[in-house]
Amino acid sequence: MRTEKRIDYVEIPVTDPARARDFFSALMGWEFHDWGPDYISFRDGRLDGGFRRSGEPAPSNGVLLVFFSEDLERDRDRVVELGASISQDIFEFPGGRRFHFVDPLGNEYAIWGELENKQ
Repeated sequence: MRTEKRIDYVEIPVTDPARARDFFSALMGWEFHDWGPDYISFRDGRLDGGFRRSGEPAPSNGVLLVFFSEDLERDRDRVVELGASISQDIFEFPGGRRFHFVDPLGNEYAIWGELENKQ
């Protein structure tokens, strides 16, 4: 049963849905379903979403999706290994640390972790 007044689905515009699927499959291990060349849905175990074909990436000043990590350094290295670029290296903020990256398709995301997990 779905719950009202909660984010239920996230749709991300990408220039190449298959490439987005491959990147996030390698990085996060999500489940995917291809709906043709223009749309691929995903399930991260808690939230569903999809990559829809768009002529250009989402604007960098748009909504920022932030993922949680227990090892920021590992995941920073992993996003670079998978072809993303770091747009803001690891920094502290009240309650944690995070970094921002731009995936190979030009969309920006962030990954955060708790301060006590700092190595």
